[in-house]
Amino acid sequence: MITSNLQSYTMAENYTENSSGSLAEKSTTHSEENSGNPVEGDQGDKDFSYEENLKNHQHTHSGEKPFQCHQCNKSFKLKSYLKKHEKRHTGEKPFECEQCGKSFSVRSDLIQHGRTHSGKKPFKCEQCGKCFSAKSYLIEHGRTHSGEKPFTYEQCGKCFSQAGILPRHKRTHSGQCEQCAEWFSVKSTLKQHRRTHSGENPFECEQCGKCFNVKSNLKQHTRIHYGEKQ
Repeated sequence: MITSNLQSYTMAENYTENSSGSLAEKSTTHSEENSGNPVEGDQGDKDFSYEENLKNHQHTHSGEKPFQCHQCNKSFKLKSYLKKHEKRHTGEKPFECEQCGKSFSVRSDLIQHGRTHSGKKPFKCEQCGKCFSAKSYLIEHGRTHSGEKPFTYEQCGKCFSQAGILPRHKRTHSGQCEQCAEWFSVKSTLKQHRRTHSGENPFECEQCGKCFNVKSNLKQHTRIHYGEKQ
């Protein structure tokens, strides 16, 4: 089971942006943010002051992600999440670290970065005790225990535990042999491999007429005629 330090989580929730783009503590509570008659969710005990808040909360149960980014097609449960994500495309970075001056597009990235200065690692794996500075790192680490590999490349069906590995793996699939379905990372290697099926030997020795399917083999062969050491 993967858990996180509740105190560190609430720390992230209790900060807001000030006029300079830095972080400052906020004291606003749920009761101060919301007004009106509460609406009760049918899958939990939380109360909601507005129907929109209830609808947003219900997405956490259904898994529905109705808010889609038009630039990369990534989808989100909440509109606020989408707005934060869109800043990554615009290049806007309003959240600045007061210690090193590095800027970030979303507040959560700044909070996570702050732990590189403080050394805090509030997210702990209950199975092995290893701690992490970000919840995403803990989730990724948890797959080393569970064996889960949720990221699949459709062309070859290979699965991976980390999203970052998938793009690197895609680059190894420059082409596939139609005869045996073997994949190759370099197109020239695929072209060379196809000759093993066709029997084609396009590289001919001018001295003796012997043919080869690979140019490097021809070069090696010509040394026999000229007495070169192999």
